[in-house]
Amino acid sequence: MFVGYARVSTQDQSPQLQLDALHAAGCERIFSEHASGARADRPELKAALDFARNGDTVVVWKLDRLARSTRQLIETVDMLDGRGIGLRSLTEAIDTTTAGGKLIFHVFAALGEFERSLIIERTRAGLDSARKMGRVGGRPRSLSGQDVEVARAMLASPAITVEEVARRLNVSTATLYRHLPGGRGGGLDLRPAG
Repeated sequence: MFVGYARVSTQDQSPQLQLDALHAAGCERIFSEHASGARADRPELKAALDFARNGDTVVVWKLDRLARSTRQLIETVDMLDGRGIGLRSLTEAIDTTTAGGKLIFHVFAALGEFERSLIIERTRAGLDSARKMGRVGGRPRSLSGQDVEVARAMLASPAITVEEVARRLNVSTATLYRHLPGGRGGGLDLRPAG
């Protein structure tokens, strides 16, 4: 039996194109839902996978309807294969019930993992190169070195509270704690003013 699964990401999208393709492919039972692929909780996908039995084939319009990442896709296909269930993708013309389809699927999966590794490698190389040129990524510091010295000088006076220093520097007390872990005499004074 062919068990179809269709998914669109938002409520204003229509799954009709997918449903038509699944019906044309001979799906006897179709599960459809509106859900982001990033969501782990997709009840209709779970229902489709639970419904499929040994000898059945789960049919999707495209592989990205089934899983968001290559890893998730491979895990799903391995789980289906372990239960004797095939996977067929109409757009990519992949059918894991055939030897050629299994080969193509694993080649696609390997290429996806290879591409992901290349992206990570290039990102690391770019960050290393930027660091060597003196550029540091990330969010700019909330307090400059001069601001930290001003905060230290203010905290030297027991009459000024941590909250007041933070307010004057326009930062949160948490930011102040991060920049001055030793704080006033080895530790910030946490007592409220009064």
